[in-house]
Amino acid sequence: MNRQLRGVSTVIVLMFVALFVSTTSIQFFSADSLRADSRNSRTILDSYSTKRGAILVDGKPIAESTAVDDQYQYQRKYNNGDLYSAVTGHFTIGQGNTGIESAENAVLSGNSDESFFQNLNAILTGQDVQGDNVNLTIDPAVQQAAYDALGANTGAVVAIQPKTGKILAMVSKPGYDPNTLTSHDTDEVISRYKQLEADASKPLMNRAIGGDLYTPGSVFKLVVASAALASGKYTLDSTLPNPSSLQLPGSTFRINNAEGGSCGGGDRVAIRVAIQNSCNIPFAELGQRLGYDTIKKTADAYGFGDVIDIPTSATPSQYPEPDSTARLMLSSFGQADDRVTPLQMAMVASGIANGGRVMQPSLVESIETSDLKTVQSFSPKQYSAPLSSDDAADLTKAMQSVVAAGTGTNAKIDGVDVAGKTGTAEGGTGDPYTLWFTGFAPAKDPEVAVAVVVGNGGGLGQSGVGNTVAAPVAKKVMEAVLNK
Repeated sequence: MNRQLRGVSTVIVLMFVALFVSTTSIQFFSADSLRADSRNSRTILDSYSTKRGAILVDGKPIAESTAVDDQYQYQRKYNNGDLYSAVTGHFTIGQGNTGIESAENAVLSGNSDESFFQNLNAILTGQDVQGDNVNLTIDPAVQQAAYDALGANTGAVVAIQPKTGKILAMVSKPGYDPNTLTSHDTDEVISRYKQLEADASKPLMNRAIGGDLYTPGSVFKLVVASAALASGKYTLDSTLPNPSSLQLPGSTFRINNAEGGSCGGGDRVAIRVAIQNSCNIPFAELGQRLGYDTIKKTADAYGFGDVIDIPTSATPSQYPEPDSTARLMLSSFGQADDRVTPLQMAMVASGIANGGRVMQPSLVESIETSDLKTVQSFSPKQYSAPLSSDDAADLTKAMQSVVAAGTGTNAKIDGVDVAGKTGTAEGGTGDPYTLWFTGFAPAKDPEVAVAVVVGNGGGLGQSGVGNTVAAPVAKKVMEAVLNK
């Protein structure tokens, strides 16, 4: 009898242990994944039962929640949805969240650590719990200028305040209207989401910070020039051989300068002249002399290889090790396997503009409660320092010559010294060029650094297309900042 009781007791104890382990696992280890599971109907209802905080630009909501008469209680509304879709992303039933809606979900939903006492006070006083508001660094006039200037092109624009890292504009086209995904009819949301996913123009892709990364072309020459200066072995007046055509080592492939012929004439050419005229051969030679490790050190300092949180996570830009000297030389003028985001190239320009110091880019100005009390404020932070201030100043002068008399003349602004660099990158056979401009203004005491990419550029053989298409977009964005 005692043996049977002990057996039963043992089984009961084991059942309690199993129950304890199971509940502990669910509460402490699986809770986050269960809450995030789109099939969890209770989580979905809970996320809508609290009034979600607003996303603000210049104090005005570009995303807000309005009361509705159904089980979800609130519905998300996006003001100027197309204009800000690359920033806000979307908040949906069953199809996840993106953009600021995702990165600041805890704040917006009222579940952040900072919201605990505010929510507790609301409960004790019988008030409704509300999420906190997120104020963005976006300047509405600059955002609109970038959106309008990019027009019907496929591409992106990122504008940064060099001294602080504040992102003033972030546009990706084609975009979409997040309002099409805010329905409380799950089947309708899924259907619309699938339509956007199936769209060949990829409107859900945020080209400014991710998606299919771009070949940088000649804007990458700023990274190689920075590496040369940082090595201490070169100045921008250092010269390199200046042939009109160059066969790559171990290859039958020959490279040429964009305009054909040598780079400005003469047997040798200074690096600053090669920057002004965007010559490929001198940079291929410079890259070979510097070597991969030297260039990579500077690329990494600018942010290559890093997941950059703004707080939305940007896809790391890539400068992979080439498998031959020939590919090293191609990568030294932004071809081969180099891949970048516009955010990354805006950081490069911003770092040069800011005396060699790259600031951490950010979209968030502040977090405030529903009763307008600020609980978190933006504070500038240095991200890295790829260049000395003297080298940054010298590189700025070379970039000024690009706009004044080189390949970036369409970025000129009357009465303002503009520094810039164009790029025209080749894609696959038959693909259009990828067109770039990155730069800043004014050249002294810069207020804005910008990167523009157009992915549906001109065809092979067209010269100066970065200047023709991307530079005018950058000009309008910079003017929008300077005219405020």
